[in-house]
Amino acid sequence: MTIATFDRARLEDALLDGLPDLVAEVRDRLVEHWPDYAAFLDTDRDAVVKPAELFVHRLLDMSIANLANPQQTTLDRADETVRRVFEEIGRRQLQEGNDLTRLLTAFQLGARVAWRHVAATALRLDFAPDNLAALADSVFVFVNQLSFSAANGYLQEQIEDAMARERRREDLANLLLSGRAGTEAIRTAAQQAAWRIPETAAVVIYSDGDQESAGTLVARLEPGALPIRRNAVVVGAIIPEPSGPGRRLQLSRELAGMGAVVGNSVALAQLPRSLEIARIAVRLRNTGVLTDDPVFADEHLDALIVWRDEALVAALREEMLAPLDGETEAARERLAETLASWLKHFGDRQAIARELSIHPQTVRYRMARLRALYGDRLDDPESRARLFLALEWPGP
Repeated sequence: MTIATFDRARLEDALLDGLPDLVAEVRDRLVEHWPDYAAFLDTDRDAVVKPAELFVHRLLDMSIANLANPQQTTLDRADETVRRVFEEIGRRQLQEGNDLTRLLTAFQLGARVAWRHVAATALRLDFAPDNLAALADSVFVFVNQLSFSAANGYLQEQIEDAMARERRREDLANLLLSGRAGTEAIRTAAQQAAWRIPETAAVVIYSDGDQESAGTLVARLEPGALPIRRNAVVVGAIIPEPSGPGRRLQLSRELAGMGAVVGNSVALAQLPRSLEIARIAVRLRNTGVLTDDPVFADEHLDALIVWRDEALVAALREEMLAPLDGETEAARERLAETLASWLKHFGDRQAIARELSIHPQTVRYRMARLRALYGDRLDDPESRARLFLALEWPGP
């Protein structure tokens, strides 16, 4: 048989007339395992008619092309309508929460039903065997192409949905760190970002500044972490309930080796403060004052308080250690070490000697020299406190 014997008009009219029966059979076959798809065919019949009619038109186009050139079985690239329709079907499946595998399996079931209807119609119209072969080949090739289009639409929607959700999560993080958002604004933004609002949260930031490592840091955290971006670069995250049972151990494992700093746990309204404290801790880690990995800021609040302003710390050291300026460098080190131990042990000469591995008589000699240099300040509680800070927190 040749193309001339392929009565397209007669077959097309018959197939279009039989579409209601085809859709009904597909619906009946879907009821047992895909009841939601079956319901869709019942309630959204108008949405099904256009793709079904397109299927018939393009199926016959492909069959005729196949008879003319058996190697040419692909969908015409110029026909974007079919591809777009089925990509939209795929997108809708994701929007409605349906699984891609279920969609493609339902497509294959529909292909088998469609072929039975096409074959029965063609046989009733006395189509030749080579015409039937061309139709059969076109049905399954076309359905595969439609499946690909639907899957592509599904995946594109998935990617766009993930990107949109990520943007909403970043917007929420920025809102929380702005310090200007009210409770209702936070609730609305959290709902849009699908983020469960916790009682407390903390800021985690990366101390090294390496962009790739910062991105890895966020990837290691649980899905509830909100990414913090500055100039399109991930610099940290907001983590919920950092003080919950087992959370510190979990965070220690997730952030090990990353050079991360975890701010203190606060109510959401205080997150800008957690960020400020984390930044101070990052500075101290980068200068060697703090060496933990990761650093939990709430374990080093004394250091953070003292080192919040480096200039003030430097001024305090200069003022409190000025009496030692006239000594040699070695003598200054010995006297400062002895003074720090004396303050720590409340003047217990034996404890000082044990800590410094020196004879008690040496302690006595050094303290005599310190009293000569400092005078009554060693007996003044306020001066002793200032001396302790100056000696306990040396410069980085």
